[in-house]
Amino acid sequence: MFDNNVFIEGTCRNVSEGFELKTHITYYRGIPLSMINHIAVTVDDVPVPREAIRFTVDEIDWFTLDELPTVTFYKWEYGQAATVRVLQPDGLAKGSHEVKLQVVTRTAYIPIPLAGEKTRTVQIS
Repeated sequence: MFDNNVFIEGTCRNVSEGFELKTHITYYRGIPLSMINHIAVTVDDVPVPREAIRFTVDEIDWFTLDELPTVTFYKWEYGQAATVRVLQPDGLAKGSHEVKLQVVTRTAYIPIPLAGEKTRTVQIS
């Protein structure tokens, strides 16, 4: 249902620490970061280790996936682009890659997690 919110087109790029991409929330309201259940990135059918994934809503404070359950003081608002960064020396190699992003959140009143997943072909130059 929220797959079109995941992995904003044209946002995958290399950065000094690895590569990053942007995502919108898989829900129609904002949530504290502690309500993010899961984030996964796959590149060319190879899963990225969860220890290499970082998340931010302000590009100042970055959190590991293990830290997110404790982060109640930051809120991810609907329509706000958040950044998922993968720590990987030299980022993605030049050329075309299939990158899949999965984001799973939960809410206070829906008993099942809300998941979104999007695969895009990205070109790194």
